[in-house]
Amino acid sequence: MASAPAPAPATAQAQAAAPHSKLAHLYCSMDQIPEKYRLAIPVIQDRYLLNGAMVPWSGAYDNVNSPICTSQDASGKWIPTLIGKVPSFTERDAMAALDSCERAWDSGRGLWPTMPVAKRIEVMENFTALMLQRREEVVRLIVWEICKTRPDAEKEFDRTIKYIKDTLDALKETDRASSRFQIEDGIFAQIRRAPLGVCLCMGPFNYPLNETFTTLIPALLMGNTCVFKPSKLGSLLQGPILDCFSRALPAGVVNVVYGRSCVAPIMKSGKINCLAFIGSSKVSDTIRKDHPTPHRLRCVLGLDAKNPAIILPCADLDMAVKECILGALSFNGQRCTALKLLFVHQIIAAQFCQRIVEEVDKLKVGLPWTEGTNITPMPEADKCKRMRELIDDALAKGAQILNAEQGGGQCVETAMVPAILFGVTPAMRIFHEEQFGPIVPIAVYNSVQTPLDFIRESPFGQQMSIFGANPTEIAHLVDPLANQVCRINLNSQCQRGPDTFPFTGRKDSAEQTLSVSDALRCFSIRTLVAAKHNPLNIQIVQTILHNRQSTFLSTDFLL
Repeated sequence: MASAPAPAPATAQAQAAAPHSKLAHLYCSMDQIPEKYRLAIPVIQDRYLLNGAMVPWSGAYDNVNSPICTSQDASGKWIPTLIGKVPSFTERDAMAALDSCERAWDSGRGLWPTMPVAKRIEVMENFTALMLQRREEVVRLIVWEICKTRPDAEKEFDRTIKYIKDTLDALKETDRASSRFQIEDGIFAQIRRAPLGVCLCMGPFNYPLNETFTTLIPALLMGNTCVFKPSKLGSLLQGPILDCFSRALPAGVVNVVYGRSCVAPIMKSGKINCLAFIGSSKVSDTIRKDHPTPHRLRCVLGLDAKNPAIILPCADLDMAVKECILGALSFNGQRCTALKLLFVHQIIAAQFCQRIVEEVDKLKVGLPWTEGTNITPMPEADKCKRMRELIDDALAKGAQILNAEQGGGQCVETAMVPAILFGVTPAMRIFHEEQFGPIVPIAVYNSVQTPLDFIRESPFGQQMSIFGANPTEIAHLVDPLANQVCRINLNSQCQRGPDTFPFTGRKDSAEQTLSVSDALRCFSIRTLVAAKHNPLNIQIVQTILHNRQSTFLSTDFLL
């Protein structure tokens, strides 16, 4: 194994000692938080979207806790802040939402699925304008609910608005291409894309607005009706958005449900035509198995990933270290596109490790509104506990924490100093499991076949990164990797954007492809009206077109 900077001992006693300076004084009482960043709590979602109206809720509630701790218990331990409550749905409530969607769909005869594309675009433009008015409210809730930094929360909102506008443009282009007739072998036809029916859209907590809307918005624009289930972590921020939906869209086109227990009865009804889910493959398998006729269920899934990086001997180390840190630790590594395992060639391992320790030490652990904060508390309950389990397993099997002296791996309540694990091997859980947190595992290789074997044998196949300067070496990697992952990033971190590029994965990482144009195809099906090219059929179609008697059969051209 290559030599690396000697780490400080990472023992259980060290972890039990006083918090490292990076974590000391992280939390504070609410009155110590700058007033402009405070949240007026509790935020109670006492209304929910049903059949086009924000209906008063009279049932039980589920608590929403923020990973930002503002009070201490009797022992002096900081505890997450109760910031609000959301409805706790029963099966009856869930089925009412589904029934509303089904009525709005009306076997494809409803107002929304038969509405002209131009009119649906107009409706969604109105929705976008309403949503923009709630920007500050939504951004603040993103910050408090999932502890994304204020700049990143603003970026997520703005990127979502851009995504909607780009999708509207893509829909116009799709409709323009469908406005003409095709003639082939004596048959003329108009081929358009038609909606699928009732969709269930479920988003993730790490991008509760953007990732959720990358399925919900195209599903709606194509004429589907949608049951919308917010992520458990990220439900409060949807309140202002639901109000915008109620004001902009026809009744029943979007209905909200809360709580995982409501998903099973909805699926078991057999009334869902399309499942859009972003999360773990294990959960998606459970959800889709509940559908009584799975062959009729269209699935659009964004699932697990264990994206690796291969750092070649010829790599520009400054660039590689910068991109690997961004890729591994942006939003605490809580991204499916994060770099989750770094393969570093033995020749440059010592240099690479020294530089990455130096740069990670510059990262600031803080609260999301503090200027310069890079690492924030994590919203998932017991997340620090799971991170420590992965670290301790690796340490027990020979790995080292390179930045132990800088607090690497130390936790206080919901926050953790990123840990750089060196000497990771296949015997360790972290080599195979997706950490979804601030651990940077480094494996050393002598032959590039080692990382290639990892990628080939991995159950995941979303993305990977190559860092190097030799075109020949890189070319020899691209061809075998292109049949294992769906995006190869050269000298840059893995990422989703830009949204016009396809976003998908092989193996257990995804099903279907998302982008502003691909998503429109995912939530629709090619449908055509065809006829033999004879005078009677020509006269029939021309009359329909001239009198504008059909929404589907139309040669209107969107400008």
